[in-house]
Amino acid sequence: MPMDLRPTTLLLATMLALHATGVSAQRIQIPMDEDWTFHLSQDVERLSARRVDLPHTWNAQDALAGRIDYKRGIGNYEKVLHVPHEWQGKRIFLRFEGANSVADIFINGIHSGRHKGGYGAFVVEVTDKVAYGQDNTVLARVNNGENLEVMPLTGDFNFYGGLYRGVQVIVTPPACLSPLDHGSPGVRLMQDSVRHDFARVRAIVDVSNANDMARQAVLRLRLLDGDEEVLRKDTAIRMEQGAAQSHEIGFTLRDPHLWDGREDPFLYTVEVALLVNGAVSDAVRQKLGLRYFDIDPDRGFFLNGRHLRLKGVCRHQDRAERGNALLPAHHDEDAAIIADIGANAVRAAHYPQAERFYDLMDSLGIFVWAEIPFVGPGGYNGKGFVNTTEFKENGKEQLREMIRQHGNHPSICVWGLFNELTMTGDDPTDYVRELNDLAHAEDPTRPTTAASNCDGEINFITDLMAWNRYDGWYGGTPAQLGEWLDKTHAEHPQLRIGVSEYGAGASIYHQQDTLVKPAPVSWWHPENWQTHYHIESWREISSRPFVWGSFIWNLFDFGAAHRHEGDRPGINDKGLVTFDRKTKKDAYYFYKANWDETEPMLYLAGKRCTTRNKAMQQFMAFTNLPEAELIVNGQSQGKAKANSLCVVRWENVQLKPGENTIEVRGKDGKTRLEDSYRCTLQAK
Repeated sequence: MPMDLRPTTLLLATMLALHATGVSAQRIQIPMDEDWTFHLSQDVERLSARRVDLPHTWNAQDALAGRIDYKRGIGNYEKVLHVPHEWQGKRIFLRFEGANSVADIFINGIHSGRHKGGYGAFVVEVTDKVAYGQDNTVLARVNNGENLEVMPLTGDFNFYGGLYRGVQVIVTPPACLSPLDHGSPGVRLMQDSVRHDFARVRAIVDVSNANDMARQAVLRLRLLDGDEEVLRKDTAIRMEQGAAQSHEIGFTLRDPHLWDGREDPFLYTVEVALLVNGAVSDAVRQKLGLRYFDIDPDRGFFLNGRHLRLKGVCRHQDRAERGNALLPAHHDEDAAIIADIGANAVRAAHYPQAERFYDLMDSLGIFVWAEIPFVGPGGYNGKGFVNTTEFKENGKEQLREMIRQHGNHPSICVWGLFNELTMTGDDPTDYVRELNDLAHAEDPTRPTTAASNCDGEINFITDLMAWNRYDGWYGGTPAQLGEWLDKTHAEHPQLRIGVSEYGAGASIYHQQDTLVKPAPVSWWHPENWQTHYHIESWREISSRPFVWGSFIWNLFDFGAAHRHEGDRPGINDKGLVTFDRKTKKDAYYFYKANWDETEPMLYLAGKRCTTRNKAMQQFMAFTNLPEAELIVNGQSQGKAKANSLCVVRWENVQLKPGENTIEVRGKDGKTRLEDSYRCTLQAK
């Protein structure tokens, strides 16, 4: 049914808004996610539209079925918005958190705004375009078609179309904290100096006055620790008629409680209120996590003065049956899995992700590599850069949006500028320099980085650098990763080196009892090779302290319609967890044993290999215990020590014909851990 904000509902919405801000503000924020009508542009018959709720994509079926011709064009989303009389004299904004990739907004049939870029939020003011006391129509025409003016041009992932994130109505007084600065919250927090005993922060506050005269006002900043006010600062300002202005409010704090990653992800709250005639006119709250970090070319990453190896995973924002139209519960589940494996960093590939995900990373103490969708073709045909004014300006705009929208998140430690660009044709090197300068101008507190798979000058522009390496999957062996790292570090001793991607494909349905390397582009991706690959790759990475961070590609299988490999088309199966998040592959538990120090664990690898062809077998377990014992068919095969990679192996174990029971046991004090499965030895 159409959204109908009658007085009772309006009162409820207002009360909820006041409760959310914790002050007597007049801002109202109401979700608009339910009851849209949708049709693709080619469906021109009047009754072709159907009801949908947001988030929504029209590519959840065709792209994930491996159709390389999945629908890329225009989808139309329409909704009725009732605007009460009570809103007259206020300002009304619509905030779209994500529309891929070009969105045109119409109010009552009148074009009211356009946004180019599929992964950032944008805000359209509709104050003068709506009819008060009446139903109004909101139409979003969203186009995910190929467009040489908009990043990304290519990529090894699906370009799902739709309103795949939420939409909000925001109602404010005429004088307000402006939501119009590149979709930012209107309050940006710059951590100019942070140490254990001192912090200096600048709040950059955007205000806007739609009144017909100038106003004297006060900006009140409060720093809160829970409900306790730590400090308050009032700043008198003059709001010019019809003008948008920025004001800076600086404050200092002695002996701050630091945001300390997974050890202690403590968050203050900064509340900025706009007071007109002594009353709160508008207010915004933002979380603040005070921290400092350094990256040394030889010793790696340091958080708040102590060394911290960044043990990271990459995450694409999509999943089975949903595409990229994720619900809050999906972000929550992904965050819980990232925490469970013991990771302390995540690369949000290859685009800005949902606000909720960054909030979760803040609260869990997990560092984030956030990046714009400046993506090259990888191993495929295509071009990630065209040297046109329109494309370059769009990339800069997406970079500004990302930094201004998400810069308050303490979890974000680096801004990523590109992934796997090529130098053939239009050379992006000079443009990357422009992006690097822009990132530093927008945020002088964070370093820049990039993910490369080529040689050349482009690798020496950003503050940090990382490479996508697949030694042992696309040719070579994992040992060659270590050789390459040592060579690069020796040749460029001042370069701060990371590993932005490493991984291998695996299907939980592809099992073998011998270790044989598969062809990456084949339909056979055995799980045990992925496990072997990650054991050996982590051996190389973990033994080199100069690597500032490493990021597994990928934590989850993800959609890539053009792929034809593994157990089905349309899926990149390099994830440590299946696309539906239901099954964690063996390599997942290898990393959990190495990374998760919060609880003892013991996992028996190879349990999906239920049919065996050889009588003499090797068995392997992952554990953070000192040792484990293997029992086969009730008979102990002895205890074995875990090596430095938390791997326990038993060689030359005899199976009997038919069914065999395999068990592994270990103890952590009085706590007994065990794991088991059954397998069958085939008769010859």
